[in-house]
Amino acid sequence: MNSDKDVLSVQELTSRLSQAVEEARYGGEPQSLYEPIRYIMALGGKRIRPLLTLLAHQLWQQDPQPALQPALGVEVFHNFSLMHDDIMDKAPLRRGQATVHARWNENTAILSGDVMLVKAYERLMQVPDGLLRPVLQKFNQCAAEVCEGQQLDMEFEAQEGVSEEAYLDMIRRKTAVLLGFSLELGGLVAGADAAACQHLYELGINLGLGFQLMDDVLDVYAPQEKFGKQVGGDIIANKKPFC
Repeated sequence: MNSDKDVLSVQELTSRLSQAVEEARYGGEPQSLYEPIRYIMALGGKRIRPLLTLLAHQLWQQDPQPALQPALGVEVFHNFSLMHDDIMDKAPLRRGQATVHARWNENTAILSGDVMLVKAYERLMQVPDGLLRPVLQKFNQCAAEVCEGQQLDMEFEAQEGVSEEAYLDMIRRKTAVLLGFSLELGGLVAGADAAACQHLYELGINLGLGFQLMDDVLDVYAPQEKFGKQVGGDIIANKKPFC
């Protein structure tokens, strides 16, 4: 593993990541298809998932460059899922700004989101050839579970109550698995062994569960200017937050 003196700071990694996001190109024409992608990617956000990929990679390799494009792929996929989630949730705000479907329309948001998924794959494919199959297999499993979690979340809206076990299973799929994959991806690109990658994945799962539970609290109590989303949006949509 890298020693402390070899590791880049979080600020340095964040700067590299921000530069990669700014320099990313998704397509030109028709502009009405690609402008919503540039819009949502420029809204910022915490970018926790790609940062986790770079941090995990730093445990073994000093140079973050080999992990940078795959990490960006994770961020593109995350924003793709947000774009579609906002349509299903009829959410008016994302990161304090109008959601894509509110600024354009639902059809454009759906189609632009579809292209984002393609662009996520393009970046994830920039791993060494020997890692391509395992990385894409793990990503496919993760992406399917995110969709499963979203479906369960929507089904819960029609239910009177949801058990704690069912709720935790839903947020594990909808939120936590992508954080798990993000960390595991960094380990894979860095050449970590299978046991280490599994530990990274499990760490990400636990981080994701805690992250979503806190998000549930913020949905009820956070000031909107800090939360960046409609306060009480989950309650309005009849979701079943943990709190």
